Amino acid sequence: MNYRKYLAAMVLSALASDVLAQQPGPGQPSPGMRMDFSSVTIKTTDLGHRTYELEGQGGNITVAVADDGVIMVDSEFAPLHDKIKAAISAITDKPVRYLIDTHFHTDHSGGNAAFAADGAVIVAQENVRTRLASGTHGMMGNTTPPAPPAALPTKTFADAMTLRLKGREAQLHHVPPAHTDGDSYVYFADADVLATGDLVSFGRYPYIDLINGGNLKGMIVGVDVLLKQADDGTRVVPGHGPVAGKAELAAYRALLQTARERMEKLIVAGKTEEEAVAAKPFADFDAQLGVNEQASRTFIVSVYRSLKT
Repeated sequence: MNYRKYLAAMVLSALASDVLAQQPGPGQPSPGMRMDFSSVTIKTTDLGHRTYELEGQGGNITVAVADDGVIMVDSEFAPLHDKIKAAISAITDKPVRYLIDTHFHTDHSGGNAAFAADGAVIVAQENVRTRLASGTHGMMGNTTPPAPPAALPTKTFADAMTLRLKGREAQLHHVPPAHTDGDSYVYFADADVLATGDLVSFGRYPYIDLINGGNLKGMIVGVDVLLKQADDGTRVVPGHGPVAGKAELAAYRALLQTARERMEKLIVAGKTEEEAVAAKPFADFDAQLGVNEQASRTFIVSVYRSLKT
């Protein structure tokens, strides 16, 4: 498969996962829809201390500017490379030196090859490289082929790593299987900014990638780690949704724990997966988040299967 076909396949795969995770809305794909990246704009939010959040289409990006370069967390979809690069150029004339993948999903890692061609070193937990190199399957039957060598991380770690540029430092930490089996969060201590990847989603249900190592129980453990890292002044950049703080992170953790407890009761009562779906155990959360029936069903099934295994 050539690189152009690979890009098309990985975009469709990531869009399929996004459809499962949330209700389609403004700027979001619906089933069967092909995303028009030409209409996407990149919004920049200043988080202080030369640290920024970029929001376009796909996972949120965090940018930390050092004296001699930029540390970037995630890169959204490949077709957005030029727009993202322009947004960074509006912040600083320094080049992207490191690009960190919080996990392998292509709405977060899609820009790997293009930014590597610009000179960035791609950094990720070792399971991310394995998933990208081997190709993956998704819950909707969507398939992403193996990534070309240019898109693979060249600097990997098992549990933790610290990246340093002149005047800046990024602390990378892997958590046990949660959203996937390769999740990492990134903490910029000098700015008190925590980039969580898809361990955290605000304003929507999280997508738990059961096929690729994800599990609700691991999500809760991962968020507990984040809560220990954060303080009352920490800015939390989620994988999806608005920048928030520790209070919102705690509320998100409470949703996950409540979902677990409700589903455990249904499982103890002997409910099948379809009976659990029919029971609508998270109807109040559905209303609060404004999700559609597909997103509600996907979250119920993910929670059910997480607790049955």
